[in-house]
Amino acid sequence: MDVYGLLGNPVGHSLSPPMHEAAYDELGLEARYVTFEPDEDDIDDAIRGADALGIAGLNVTIPFKQDALEIVAPEDLATRIGAVNTIDFSGSGPPTGYNTDAVGALRALRDHDVDLEGSRAVVVGAGGAGRAVSFGLADAGATVAIANRTESKAHALADEVSRATGHGLGGMQRLVADADVLVNATSVGMDSAETPVPADALHDELTVLDAVYTPIETRLLRDAAAAGATTIDGAWMLLYQGVEAFEIWTGRDAPVDVMNSALRSRL
Repeated sequence: MDVYGLLGNPVGHSLSPPMHEAAYDELGLEARYVTFEPDEDDIDDAIRGADALGIAGLNVTIPFKQDALEIVAPEDLATRIGAVNTIDFSGSGPPTGYNTDAVGALRALRDHDVDLEGSRAVVVGAGGAGRAVSFGLADAGATVAIANRTESKAHALADEVSRATGHGLGGMQRLVADADVLVNATSVGMDSAETPVPADALHDELTVLDAVYTPIETRLLRDAAAAGATTIDGAWMLLYQGVEAFEIWTGRDAPVDVMNSALRSRL
């Protein structure tokens, strides 16, 4: 039996186990997905121990994504983002580290028929999720305006990302007015009625992806729908980062509909 899992602290809230277990059951795979919660100082031992024990693959979440980068052999995108959220132990050498957060956002957008080549995107947030989404969008051919509460962090990230510019939140009206895609990559709106973007900045030629999935319909998405924009909730990004990890580990096409149903049944 293959064992996969999630490495983080805490991990009790995670929706990854039911999503992956549903995929194994659907395809008849002898596999299980479990959670591991090491102390923050033990991440090196945890990853090396997983390798020694024959764990087939790991997802990595807060607070270990940056630390994991130093322990595995990261692929190019993970190196540029500066974080690893998926580890594959199947090779003969050091385990390979991936970042599927970027791919998760791109697949969520493409699943909703968004053409990113030549598009104009605004990413709110320059933290971990903002980094992943910004690199992913730029690689897909979009120009990216990164807006962050601390403007210097937006400029610093923009300097690393091709076709990107950094901004403070004060210019949001102008940025969104010219945008085709808007991604909220902050936690603003999580379990609250807050929104990172004024409602009157939204318009009907915009696609809005909110990385927040609790609640599944955030205030930003309600405002966007009222403005006639296309809306994509955060569960799609969560789903597709898991789908990408599943496909890296197993070499099989993931049963996306089954994983999506399992995920949404827990939200």
